[in-house]
Amino acid sequence: MTAERLRIAIVDDHPMVAEGIQSILESYDDVEVVGTLTNGRAIIDSLDNLNPDVILMDLNMPDIGGLSATEIVLERRPGTRVVILSMHDSPEYISSALNHGAMGYILKDVPTDEIKLAIDTVMRGEKYLCTGAKGSLTPKDRSSREALTGREQTILLQLAQGQSNKQVAQVLDISVRTVETHRKNIKRKLGISSTAGLTRYALEHGVLQGTGVDL
Repeated sequence: MTAERLRIAIVDDHPMVAEGIQSILESYDDVEVVGTLTNGRAIIDSLDNLNPDVILMDLNMPDIGGLSATEIVLERRPGTRVVILSMHDSPEYISSALNHGAMGYILKDVPTDEIKLAIDTVMRGEKYLCTGAKGSLTPKDRSSREALTGREQTILLQLAQGQSNKQVAQVLDISVRTVETHRKNIKRKLGISSTAGLTRYALEHGVLQGTGVDL
């Protein structure tokens, strides 16, 4: 009996990157690429149809970025493994991705066989960091941002992009009152009183990525 193939979805807004990864993965007999999508909203909307085992997720994408998409995907389908694809090896980016539930983090310039290694590793229930990412993730003192929960970091990202409480509630499928509560907690934990302050904090700490927001 032929073993069932792993179902992989690729989420990246750069077609050449997605096509290159798809070509690599399709050379393996035990892998099936079930879809290539261009942003977080697309993968969220396609979860039931694609039913992926592993999602290779870019961080910097329009509409809904990789961090928010990862959290929403895992809330709706907890068994899905998410591996972040990124050009950034900053500890801030890596820690944030892992805090949002990603099982792996690989840089886009890794050797081709390392992508498959990452997939196999997370499918065993283990975390995977490529060499470049692992080397940059050094222990550091606890900061106020680390005190934020994954959900609070997601809401911080949305608010820093200029989303209203109502818009954040719609994206995350929660009540406006819940968003307001999280917003108050975020401001209290960070010691920030204004939305502009939240945006600046997000930019400085690698939370706000590829959104086109400028101060």
